[in-house]
Amino acid sequence: MKSQRITLFIPLFLMSAFFINAQSLTIEDCQRMARENYPAIARFNIIENIKNFTLENANTAYFPQLSLNARTTWQSDVTKIDFKLPPNFPPVDVPFPDKDQYQVYAQLNQIIWDGGKVAAQKENIAANAEVEKQKLETEIYSLQERVNHVFFGILLLNEQLAQQTTLEKELQRNYGNVQSYVANGVANDADLSAVKVEQLKANQQRIYMESALDSYIKILSVLIGQNIDEKTTFVKPPANLLPEDAAINRPELQLIEAQSALLNSQETVLNAKNRPVIGAFAQGGYGKPALNMLSNKFKPYFMGGVSLSWNFGSLYTYKHEKKSIEQQKLALHSQRETFLYSLNLQLPQQQNEIKKYYQTMQDDDEIIRLRRQIKDAAEVKVENGTLTVSDLLQEINALEIVKQAKSLHEIQYLISIYNLRFTLNGK
Repeated sequence: MKSQRITLFIPLFLMSAFFINAQSLTIEDCQRMARENYPAIARFNIIENIKNFTLENANTAYFPQLSLNARTTWQSDVTKIDFKLPPNFPPVDVPFPDKDQYQVYAQLNQIIWDGGKVAAQKENIAANAEVEKQKLETEIYSLQERVNHVFFGILLLNEQLAQQTTLEKELQRNYGNVQSYVANGVANDADLSAVKVEQLKANQQRIYMESALDSYIKILSVLIGQNIDEKTTFVKPPANLLPEDAAINRPELQLIEAQSALLNSQETVLNAKNRPVIGAFAQGGYGKPALNMLSNKFKPYFMGGVSLSWNFGSLYTYKHEKKSIEQQKLALHSQRETFLYSLNLQLPQQQNEIKKYYQTMQDDDEIIRLRRQIKDAAEVKVENGTLTVSDLLQEINALEIVKQAKSLHEIQYLISIYNLRFTLNGK
């Protein structure tokens, strides 16, 4: 019985947790889910796996290398000892090898010091992987920018729909007032029709807004990979400004840094190629002749020692390859400076946008207050018969316009802040 209760409790708990989470959605939630849902995100694991496999392959250079070899040869001449014996000296049979020779041997090589080649190769592998990851981060940057655009679009439409609801209630209230004015002879049926027209126009405007909101929500659902419930609340982010000395940390700059590290690793590989390699070897085999070149019998043999090899061929191209890497570094530096230059041109404009909308918002409430006074006074005048209903509707629309302007300014203020944050650090 206890186990049945536990089984029932867990699904209810999970459903409750999902329901709570589904009630609100922040811009940070959307960015995180969009990143997780982005198909290319799987490339991070692929890049990491490729890097690990390649590093493991590079490490095998330190393992003992065993090779098995066999050969048979026929040569036109062989080693001979040509000397004359003193007179009356007994004849001596001096052997010499056959012209056909056979050999089967196994050789074991072990690197003692490779001049840093493997370490340089591993550094280059890791640097290549980091470049690929930063390229992917740059690609995701544009995705997050689109999420921001859609999310703030939803916030703006929600604000406008809230204002639209207020307008519809206001029009409905005035429609009832005009009906009473008609009954009292203060207004006529044309005035009532004028209010009705405004109600129909408001309803059309709501349809347009709801259709646009539905489109934005569907786009966001695709971006984050989740179905968004119609009751979901989109949380307005706080208007937190960045400090004046906020550092620029864009993914494009991180990509340039990764590419610079890759060039450094290529330089390390280039230097390591010009160093000697010291190793130990052991060789065992069976052949005719073996180590005794004058023997014509198949015999086993063994030999071992230390070897040094130094390839001077790479020195021919070293100078030009070195200069090529230096030029690529200069190109990266120029690319970085150009990017920062463009960014520094963009930042003052965005900072001015924030200042502009902030100052505009300071007057919005006062404008709304004054417009509401004008509208209330117009209602009294209509009731007294000193103002037409058309004039009242103009004042109602004027009040609605300034209310929507306030909502628009608030969202534009948030957008300008997040644009600045995104320009600086991509978040």
